[in-house]
Amino acid sequence: MKRAAKVGIAGTCTALLVLGGYGAYNIVHGLTSGATGNAQTKAAHSFDPATVSSTPPSDAKAVKLTKAFLDNWSQQHLDAAANDTDTPSTAAPALKGYTEGLRLTKLTFGQVVSAGPSTVTPGATKVTFDVTAKVAGGTWTYPSAVAVLQSTDGQPAVHWNNSVLYPGLGDDQSLTAGKLPANVSTAEVVASDGKTDLTTFPSMRDIAATIRKNAKPSGGSTGTGVAVVNAGGDGVKTLKVFSKGRTPKIKTTIDAHLQSVAESAVKDSPLRGKPAGAVALDWRSGHILAIAHTGADGDIAINGIKSPGSTMKIITSAALFDKVGLTPSSPAPCTDSITANSQTFHNDPGVRANPTSTIAQAFTVSCNTSFIKDGFHYLVNNGDASALHDEAVDVFGMGSWSIGGGVATTDPSIPADVQDSDQASQFIGQGRVTATPLFMASVAATVRNAGFEQPIILPGQHQDTAPQQISSRTAGYLQSMMRSVATSGTAAPRLGGLAGVGAKTGTAEEADHTNGWLTAYNSRIAVAALVEGGSSGVDSAGYVVKHLLTGS
Repeated sequence: MKRAAKVGIAGTCTALLVLGGYGAYNIVHGLTSGATGNAQTKAAHSFDPATVSSTPPSDAKAVKLTKAFLDNWSQQHLDAAANDTDTPSTAAPALKGYTEGLRLTKLTFGQVVSAGPSTVTPGATKVTFDVTAKVAGGTWTYPSAVAVLQSTDGQPAVHWNNSVLYPGLGDDQSLTAGKLPANVSTAEVVASDGKTDLTTFPSMRDIAATIRKNAKPSGGSTGTGVAVVNAGGDGVKTLKVFSKGRTPKIKTTIDAHLQSVAESAVKDSPLRGKPAGAVALDWRSGHILAIAHTGADGDIAINGIKSPGSTMKIITSAALFDKVGLTPSSPAPCTDSITANSQTFHNDPGVRANPTSTIAQAFTVSCNTSFIKDGFHYLVNNGDASALHDEAVDVFGMGSWSIGGGVATTDPSIPADVQDSDQASQFIGQGRVTATPLFMASVAATVRNAGFEQPIILPGQHQDTAPQQISSRTAGYLQSMMRSVATSGTAAPRLGGLAGVGAKTGTAEEADHTNGWLTAYNSRIAVAALVEGGSSGVDSAGYVVKHLLTGS
């Protein structure tokens, strides 16, 4: 758009258009020149700002001077109008900027009346009036005012400040008319349907605000009207709209229906108000379909960095398959306890010892001792203590993701330099191993998709790739085991009746409580949920995941 000429404005009220007052007063003229050469313009200005009187001029004197000022302004005798002020050298260019910025063609003033002593400018009389300006795009009307001072010898003058042009105009601001300036802050961040405003979802408000600041909107058009712009020509405030434009939009990958389900799911009554977070992904593309959370600690769905418990057994199993060549039928004896590096580990209540257990059976019932025993025997004792870290990075894409729009997420951590008891606890998602629901949803998605697709929230956002594709063999093994967890294992109480679902539960100890985890997938989405203080994965996060998988 054509940038308005700079017009500084600050301070008190001010006036622009005057008609009537102590008698009807309407000036009609053509604004075709900045005529400044008449006798009135050339008359010497006798007001001395250094001799301002503390006594306000009379109402009649203030109104008379204001009418003369507005008369000159309306007829575009701008130098003459400026000479009616206490600072002509400042007023003259400002009045010219007003005319040029608004592309003014006609200016009239009405209802010029005294309002008595000014409460803003000491020693001044306030005079109010109405302004009617024909500008680019239409006619603009507004109320305004000036403060009239007088010198000690009785000479009156309009006290110049930029509010004379428009009330409250800032020092480094100006007025423009016609095409309204674009204002990125007005962009609407919407779901993938292109219509649903994400700010209607409580969990998405902060995310939407961040995306609005960092992503480029599209599809909008500006309307016409009058606006205040800053020194750089950026829109500050719209004062008048002649024709409406279309709000620019930033489309995300969020599925409006699934987001609504997620918002309700994290507040489900069995959770008893515990902090919860959940993420749903399209496992084919990595598109984030829903992010929801409760609690006072921020967005735990994408930043709640916690020990993921037995959901990490997905990666542990993959490492055993890929690095050692084991299969789901390989032995993984499930004992009541196991000691590793001088620390004793137990199973969750209800897990029965099974000395002939296989990896698949141990995975289905989530036996901790089985995975610690196999992890130590085949990986740590063979000099590959970083195997779990390497598998997470190389196959499951663990790293510093950028999901788009400047939205911050917390990176998971599976240290490569594990020592002492952490060498055992890493295999069951404890110790120094941490993750978020976002990462665990991606783990499930990688299994179902048989390949890693980095989660993103903006379509077309760059997606990091994993150094190597998960093998079809390993993906098939994991899909079979996760299906057993959903149909007959630890997730069955919530997900047993759902078709095509694979899952893994997790319970992680933290300080004086436990956290419940569950990650799962169906034919369309991959999901993960965390409930802080959940007694177990299935009896806390299980409720959230079921809602998302069923879409209700």
